[in-house]
Amino acid sequence: MAVPPTRRTHAVNGVTLSVLEAGAEDAPLVILCHGFPELALSWRHQIAALAAAGYRVAAPDMRGYGESSAPAESAAYSIFHLTGDMVALAGALGAARAAIIGHDWGAQIAWQAALFRPDLFPAVAALSVPFRARGPAPPLAMLREAEMTRFYWFYFQAEGPAEAEFARDPEATFRRLFATGARADAAAAASALDIPEGGGFLTKLPDPGAPPPWLDAETFAAFVTTYRRTGFRGGLNWYRNIDRNWALTAPWQGAKIHQPALFIAGDHDAVIAGPMGARALATLAENVPGLTRTLLLPGAGHWVQQERATKVSAALVDFLGQYFSPV
Repeated sequence: MAVPPTRRTHAVNGVTLSVLEAGAEDAPLVILCHGFPELALSWRHQIAALAAAGYRVAAPDMRGYGESSAPAESAAYSIFHLTGDMVALAGALGAARAAIIGHDWGAQIAWQAALFRPDLFPAVAALSVPFRARGPAPPLAMLREAEMTRFYWFYFQAEGPAEAEFARDPEATFRRLFATGARADAAAAASALDIPEGGGFLTKLPDPGAPPPWLDAETFAAFVTTYRRTGFRGGLNWYRNIDRNWALTAPWQGAKIHQPALFIAGDHDAVIAGPMGARALATLAENVPGLTRTLLLPGAGHWVQQERATKVSAALVDFLGQYFSPV
């Protein structure tokens, strides 16, 4: 029987991170970064599988989420803050090298951490969000130029409306969000990321009335209870740094990720069905020369490590076994 992870708190990079940890303390370290709007709990299946495979696993509630610190100012959620948290976490755990794995926004953090610190992160795996090379102009400006002003990133920029929409009924919010993983038409799911006139992010997402079958009642309740307490502002602040991140990463223009990398996504994921995601996926091997494998799981949607827990865990264990050496 798997030993449940232990929750520990670490002071890092000016904040406090609450971390689910498992495995022997002298084992090679693997850091798991969740996305929006999630928690370390999203990695529950992989924590157990990776620890059983001989790794030390650390899955934090990321900055702004769950039991971790949530600074009030949106500027405290830049790409340097978020990757800096993971660098500092590795240091707090005594690791000179660590594999880093992320999903959704956490995938962005994993990619960027690997780009910034290849010495510390010699192997990287990302779920659902391919690496996006830095563009020639700020992302929001490029979206305006492409007449994509209804894209949800714009809706998330204003402080207040998205927080209020998501927090109005967290139980219904999570039912709707997690149901996107089951939508067979990925293109239709991608179109739901455009905000309708006078509507919100959830407007196009039907409420199925129950959580999806891959999510047990206890875990679903934990998401709802946590977000009733914390609200959604912390995670939304990550989006409010999109253009700031572009400015901050100017020194890495044209830089590529050369260390071993793995990409996993569901083939029904709206993120890779939309124009930005599809373009990033098509150019992934070019921008990540270290890419060893792209695994698209049939029938899976955005919440892939929960929807296809066994296959994702097996792919991660196989990848780490081949390509991650802690020394």
